[in-house]
Amino acid sequence: VQLQASGGGLVQAGGSLRLSCVASGLTFSRYDMGWFRQASGKEREFVAAIRWTGRTTNYADSVKGRFTISRDNAKNTVYLQMNSLKPEDTAVYYCAARGSWNPRGDYSYWGQGTQVTVSS
Repeated sequence: VQLQASGGGLVQAGGSLRLSCVASGLTFSRYDMGWFRQASGKEREFVAAIRWTGRTTNYADSVKGRFTISRDNAKNTVYLQMNSLKPEDTAVYYCAARGSWNPRGDYSYWGQGTQVTVSS
């Protein structure tokens, strides 16, 4: 299983970025997908998640109204649209996959991360 995240970069505060994560080696449509982030010196934290159907999403309070998670099961891809970025959004962003049959379980597979840096 591979999760390949991309789309990170350097952006000014107030700007936007769109992260993508392409999955391979698994039946993508059977997995819930999540985005997490880890800032330097801090623990990894949850950002957003989307169920396998794409109909249910949830977000961390810190990103609600600014970030949108979506997926395209035909392309084995999950996205994270990030708008109104703030310096505190600076982190390495990771995508992760969890079997839809275990919605309360841990995420089984993780991508390599993509760096997002927001300048003030």
